[in-house]
Amino acid sequence: MADIFLTNSLTRKKEKFVPITDKKVNLFVCGPTVYDHSHLCHAKTYTQFDFLVRFLRSLGFDVFYLQNITDIDDKIIVRAKESNITCKDLTQKFEKLYIEDMQKLNNTSVTKYARATDYIDQIVKQVKTLMEKGFAYKIDDGIYFEISKFPEYGKLSGRTELAQGDSVSRIDENTQKRGWNDFCLWKFSKPDEPSWKTEIGEGRPGWHIEDTAITEKFFGPQYDIHGGAVDLIIPHHEAEIAQMEAASGKSPLVRFWLHTAFLMVDGRKMSKSLGNFYTIDDVVKKGFDPLALRYLFLGVGYREILNFTWDSLQAAQNGLENLKSQVVNLKSQDDRTVLSQEKEEKVETFRNDFFGALSDDLNTPKALAVLWDMLKSNIPSGDKYDLAMSFDEVLGLNLKVLQVKQVLQVSQEAKDLIEKREQLRKEGKYEEADKIRDEIQKLGFEVSDKPAK
Repeated sequence: MADIFLTNSLTRKKEKFVPITDKKVNLFVCGPTVYDHSHLCHAKTYTQFDFLVRFLRSLGFDVFYLQNITDIDDKIIVRAKESNITCKDLTQKFEKLYIEDMQKLNNTSVTKYARATDYIDQIVKQVKTLMEKGFAYKIDDGIYFEISKFPEYGKLSGRTELAQGDSVSRIDENTQKRGWNDFCLWKFSKPDEPSWKTEIGEGRPGWHIEDTAITEKFFGPQYDIHGGAVDLIIPHHEAEIAQMEAASGKSPLVRFWLHTAFLMVDGRKMSKSLGNFYTIDDVVKKGFDPLALRYLFLGVGYREILNFTWDSLQAAQNGLENLKSQVVNLKSQDDRTVLSQEKEEKVETFRNDFFGALSDDLNTPKALAVLWDMLKSNIPSGDKYDLAMSFDEVLGLNLKVLQVKQVLQVSQEAKDLIEKREQLRKEGKYEEADKIRDEIQKLGFEVSDKPAK
């Protein structure tokens, strides 16, 4: 097995991944705040971490994949009041829809979903510890973490100041705070808001504390991998580091920090105010296979920004249908002949290239290209099918199931490339035309040239 290298946000370097304990991997990814439908940024992050977990498990690692569910939060309280329902009714509805959306995307690798409200005792215990150790203080509206007491705050992001793109919507404001970026650990109860009677006062958790309380419960004070979207690095992930390392006295909280890049829509940040905010449900309602999103996400590394357009999703759907059609046809042929040494070596080369690509910082575009190249090769169809199934354990595209084929819509980009290729062929520039053929295939279309009459 090739060594695995991942880009660690903490060191800003690509490093060899070695679990703390043998083949056991403890992984935590920040889950959703369940007050609305899951959107495309959720889809990208959770699908790309699903690729990682599937890959690690395919290599024999015992992965415990933990994801929290934020079911108590300022946003939830506001939305519940607007909807004239209880917070619990709101969160139960959208938690159920979130799980259903993940299943549609075939994101099935999570071991445990942990609701914040199920771990109030652990949260209170951690807040109490921080107070006893002098890292937390009480003011009129809650208990706050004093960042000046933790000199290493900022070591993940390389800064302490907030900037555009950070998830800053939940910065707690209070003129009594000792530091402007001190954050709330425990919010004292207000009228008509959910609260718990505890030894640190009646109230509810702040945003950051649930994650470290939950991970400490399942993993202890240190574990292997923490994942999430890049906008959570500061203040959320910095706050997690400060909380847990201050409480436990152990560093680092996490060996590897992995962050997914932004998803843009039509070249702009996805936003309701811009009218380019789309949910996973929107994709389904427009008639797309949710797995087309999964195929689309394979085309970029997890650390690369993806620009989503409806044309790009259509191209991904076309490519997925083409891929499934080829794989299903292989099963019907199934000519499992005795492999020659040359073809046996080819099979092993494709396998090594596929898993080698994923071992290099989860290079899914390269791994997908290996699959396509393998399907074009001259190894027996039965062996192609077996390899495709082996690869699909990681890709999760459900390649053995071919749905009713839809009429393919040819995007303008594909039409332009087809015209350009035809012109090159007429000019006798066949090598350049072949390069264009590869670009057309990436858009989900197979080019078949009829012999000249």
